[in-house]
Amino acid sequence: MCYLKCDGLQVNLLENFVPTGAEADFIKVAHPDPAFREAAEKACLKIGTMVEKLNTNVDLCKCLKDLLDNKEVMAALDPETRRVAELFMFDFEISGIHLDEKKRRKAVNLHVKLLDLNNEFLVGSHLPNKIEKRALPEHIRHHFSLDGNYIQIGGLHAESSDELVREAAYKIFLYPNQNLMKCLDELLSCRDKLAKLVGYESFAHRALKGTMAKTPGEVTILASFATTLCCFMYNIEPSLYSPYLSLGSCMEGLNSLFSQLLGVSFQTEQPKIGEVWSEDVRKLAVVHETEGLLGYIYCDFFQRLGKPHQDCHFTIRGGRRMQNGEYQLPVVVLMLNLPHPGQSAPTLLTPGMMENLFHEMGHAMHSMLGRTRYQHVTGTRCSTDFAEVPSILMEYFATDYRVVNQFARHYQTGQPLPENMVTRLCESKKVCGAADTQLQIFYAVLDQVYHGKPQNRSTTEILKKMQEKFYGLPYVPNTAWQLRFSHLVGYGAKYYSYLMSRAVASMVWRQCFFRNPLDREMGERYRREMLAHGGGKEPMLMVQGMLQKQPTIEDFVDALVSELNPDFETFFMDSEG
Repeated sequence: MCYLKCDGLQVNLLENFVPTGAEADFIKVAHPDPAFREAAEKACLKIGTMVEKLNTNVDLCKCLKDLLDNKEVMAALDPETRRVAELFMFDFEISGIHLDEKKRRKAVNLHVKLLDLNNEFLVGSHLPNKIEKRALPEHIRHHFSLDGNYIQIGGLHAESSDELVREAAYKIFLYPNQNLMKCLDELLSCRDKLAKLVGYESFAHRALKGTMAKTPGEVTILASFATTLCCFMYNIEPSLYSPYLSLGSCMEGLNSLFSQLLGVSFQTEQPKIGEVWSEDVRKLAVVHETEGLLGYIYCDFFQRLGKPHQDCHFTIRGGRRMQNGEYQLPVVVLMLNLPHPGQSAPTLLTPGMMENLFHEMGHAMHSMLGRTRYQHVTGTRCSTDFAEVPSILMEYFATDYRVVNQFARHYQTGQPLPENMVTRLCESKKVCGAADTQLQIFYAVLDQVYHGKPQNRSTTEILKKMQEKFYGLPYVPNTAWQLRFSHLVGYGAKYYSYLMSRAVASMVWRQCFFRNPLDREMGERYRREMLAHGGGKEPMLMVQGMLQKQPTIEDFVDALVSELNPDFETFFMDSEG
């Protein structure tokens, strides 16, 4: 029987234990044992139902409102406590606390139904599709998982060098599943009903209240330049880079970067018996040079059967200030899908895998360096369009030669990755950055349309129309990419957050780190102004504190546009930092 360590206790998940929401969210997705996943799924539903009932509890809301209306008491509270109180009131308001009892019950029932639909869609979006083995040419079958006379295809295999492998994966993995299609239709309809019941024009209007974007109109401004973008191909061969990017060297590079920038290092720890859910999970203690232990990162990096093909960061336990004055240390999981090491070679990463590793580690350090009074706003528990800033910022470090040169070594010869190869990699990112930005805009617009005014068209018809308008590549018949758009669950009406966060990260990189990516003084400012507060401070105030100016929506758009300029290094050179 397997155990998971939670809040200092080893607890059995299947015997008289109901995990907390954060733990259950992770276990239901990532645990290799179906019984654990099922138990965690039930726990998520129970916890979610309880939370929604609390969000429509009139007595609780009245107590909070009395507090917020008491100017003397509010003035005596610290800023983070005031903000948390306001966030709780915000949750009451968007949950329909102002409705009569009958409508409140209806809102709760819609919320509970959405919990089921969200889970059904999330699980279904990650399930592989099967096809008879004989349907594929024999010479490409070994690229996929075999299941008797069938082949399972659980991803797009986008990094395969074989064009036929990519084509087969795309058409089979994205082939429409009618049950999942019905689930998505019902999910979007249920969200629309809930939003209108509690007084919003659409689910998008409800979802964007309290974010940096504020309204769907602001998201539209970000997307307004989409159709002007183009891409010039500048190919690189990932296999030429991989020998220089072993997992071990990349982790050493991250350790070196964080040590120089933030005074933080990783120390491996041996997990206790039963503490981890798979034998290849590694446990890292995150230690500050003067402050000591900051928290723990569990690294679930390798592929395994049934594991979702998605890189993720999970908060297992949030940090918070305890009543005895001590700080409850955060615990997170980073989940990747890297190949296992071979007999004669370590795990070798493509440039894309290396960038994803840096991205997810950005989330982890946000959690580790957050020092909030309350778990409710710790680390990545902040406005969705701010939560991706630390992770996207890490992507800039991942392709800066001054950083890469510190760790990229050939696993056999020890030779450093040649600077011209790093330059070529950066050039490929610049010239194809337009295509990537255009793709993100397409996703963001599709998400907004799905959650805007209901349309008398199928989700596939909407997808096709938006793809024709906002993306350069044509729709492939008999595919339904939206059924693999798992972000519709956690990022419903908020997928634009990647664009908003990229704009902020771009401004921070150019103004604060471009001249010297290892500037300790700037690293300390980054921790103090952006990482430490989690959601305990207005996101725009954190951005303003870091940039030392308040950006406008035009600044956000300009930052995205300037990403596509091959002379972007000249931008912000006269700015402070």
